[in-house]
Amino acid sequence: MSEALLHVSDLEAAYGDVKVLHGIDFTVNVGDISVVLGANGAGKTTTLRAICGQVHTSGSIAFNGAEISQEATADIVRRGIAHVPQGRGTFPELTVTDNLEAGAFVRKDPEINADIDKWFEVFPVLGERPDQLAGSLSGGEQQMLAVARAMMSRPRLLLLDEPSLGLAPIIIEDLFGRLAAINADEGMTMLIVEQNANLALAVASHAYVLEAGTIAISGEPEVLSGDEAVRRAYLGY
Repeated sequence: MSEALLHVSDLEAAYGDVKVLHGIDFTVNVGDISVVLGANGAGKTTTLRAICGQVHTSGSIAFNGAEISQEATADIVRRGIAHVPQGRGTFPELTVTDNLEAGAFVRKDPEINADIDKWFEVFPVLGERPDQLAGSLSGGEQQMLAVARAMMSRPRLLLLDEPSLGLAPIIIEDLFGRLAAINADEGMTMLIVEQNANLALAVASHAYVLEAGTIAISGEPEVLSGDEAVRRAYLGY
């Protein structure tokens, strides 16, 4: 039986008086890649922000058996959740190496440099540019750096918000291949918010489709991608 790492129940989220999420429920199991699909404005980004304590919420968010819905973002990171936000979220004025070191701010162990070397091997293009400013990297390189920086905290759950946004198709395919490899090699549990449904479903263990702040449908990727009515109504292809 699969073990739940993240369990969200009756989650509501709002910006001021504007409610965006309307009581959603979902689970991310250990070792899985779960994806959240939906159109712009469906509430995908807000879902990740809610998990990270970046927006006002009600309901329950349980991570590794502990309720975290009222915790500060920094404490949530220390529990083992890393977030790659939309737009990558690297520090453009810092070097590649400095960004990776910043990603390890919650750690005090002596293996930080070894982990930097490890992620340089996973993403060789970064290893070729350790002293280059992050802001001068290409979009694909910045996204790779954002993922590596997040992994430097040694999380148990990696959240990714629209990792394909603004990237060329060949770069997107390479990035998702690397994410699948990280999941397989590291056992890294992931929750990916994505508009590129076809690509996301190809790597997913389970999928949820958000519509206007509610979960319209969920299921195994093969079932969703094979249902023509679902594809037309919710997945856009």
